Amino acid sequence: MSDADRGLAVLVLKDGEPVCSSPRPTLDQPHELWSGTKSFLGIMAAIAAKDGLLSLDEPAAATLTEWQDDPQREKITLRHLLSMTSGHKSRVGRPPGYGKAVASDIAAPPGSKFLYGPVPSQIFGEVMRLKLQAYGKSGGPKEYLEEHLFAPLGIEDYSWRNGPDKQPLMPQGVVMSARDWAKFGEFVRSGGQIGGTQIVDPDTFEALFEGGAANAAYGLSWWLPRPSQSKDAVTATTDIDDYADLLPADMVVAAGAGNQRLYVIPSLGVTIVRLAELDLAAALRGDHGKWSDYEFIQLALEAVDAKAPLPSN
Repeated sequence: MSDADRGLAVLVLKDGEPVCSSPRPTLDQPHELWSGTKSFLGIMAAIAAKDGLLSLDEPAAATLTEWQDDPQREKITLRHLLSMTSGHKSRVGRPPGYGKAVASDIAAPPGSKFLYGPVPSQIFGEVMRLKLQAYGKSGGPKEYLEEHLFAPLGIEDYSWRNGPDKQPLMPQGVVMSARDWAKFGEFVRSGGQIGGTQIVDPDTFEALFEGGAANAAYGLSWWLPRPSQSKDAVTATTDIDDYADLLPADMVVAAGAGNQRLYVIPSLGVTIVRLAELDLAAALRGDHGKWSDYEFIQLALEAVDAKAPLPSN
């Protein structure tokens, strides 16, 4: 957690026990996850699939009636939205409201191109909002995830910022502590279980961590250590694809601006959280510094090998 890299908090868990961490106050202080928020959406989909609310390959137009009879939009599935392959091009850092996202132009045929940005996530938020409403569920996507995931995991001291339409920002809205983000990571490492009970649809959960044809390094809201076909100014902020052959094949990553990171490595029993101060001006210039995910992961795994678990706080 180097000051030069604007680090604020680090927590490394081995089999659920801390082996390396920054001081306790920084671990418990809620912090912007930025695009690390997106990885909650895939899990939301897996929970909703088990709940009978959706399936990944259903057309979004089944819920978004304004998309029906539109030759391009009616082909867009929920899988396309979560994999950033819906064909929507959007400006990173400026999420529109749900309605404007749904009305956004299509820049590429669905499934043909990886276009990272906030619009697909906002559209997924509107799909979830309408589905929950149709099924008579109280609240929206935020309340659904809170009831089914955050509360059972003991995640309470968090917030979720709203967008211009007063709806929760699906691409970047969660503010959460390192300790609580690690609880989420442990949930993922367990295969989607809480207290021995699986709360996700197994097939949907597994699909979250499979790379797509348009970008093998991105699953459904999660980054993967695979060679990337879509390196651009945004996706270049992580180097795990460059070192894919040297990293655990089952590692999955939630990544946000400013190098906010959650790494989950089930085969090693390891969960790693890293929070940092975002230099917004530099990020807007496309200057992401010299941060290396690969180097950080190596240091964290060295700590796992070198230390016995620390006493729990």
